Amino acid sequence: MRTFFDELYENYHHDLFQFLIYMVKDRSLAEDLVQDVYVRVMKSYDSFNGKSSEKTWLFSIARHVAIDYFRKQKRKRNRFMEFFDWTEKGEQIKDQNKMPEEIAVQNDEIQQVYQALDKCTVDQRSVLIFRFIQGMSIKETAEILSWSESKVKTTQHRAMKALKMILEEMEEGRGDREEA
Repeated sequence: MRTFFDELYENYHHDLFQFLIYMVKDRSLAEDLVQDVYVRVMKSYDSFNGKSSEKTWLFSIARHVAIDYFRKQKRKRNRFMEFFDWTEKGEQIKDQNKMPEEIAVQNDEIQQVYQALDKCTVDQRSVLIFRFIQGMSIKETAEILSWSESKVKTTQHRAMKALKMILEEMEEGRGDREEA
């Protein structure tokens, strides 16, 4: 098991960490989630039967860890919302978090794509990250997500349309500000 884990770490750690940063947009949180992934890998090592590659198995675990995190945050947020008075100043509260320095590239167009990616659904974002940022095939992406290749293609198509629409809306909003 030690050799298996060492090889897994050496071969995929950078890509795994990068995937989680793209998903959660926070370096320290991504580091924590990477550790959670490795803990789950250790716990489920005996159940890995080789039907998929080690890479797709690892990224499937990583995706589930990210989704579990999002669900947990949503439950916390919902509990908080019950106690917060939204009638007066609630609409003025906006999330001012920026993307981590590692992701915020100099090129403004790339930044816009990353911001638009944030507005896609988790499934759309996962497919786009796996396919275009991680460079995985449709087959690998399908294995990681436990989907059919057809579903990956459909989600990718819809994600690309959504991303295009979001980028166009962002561009229109930017144009309005420049004219003012």
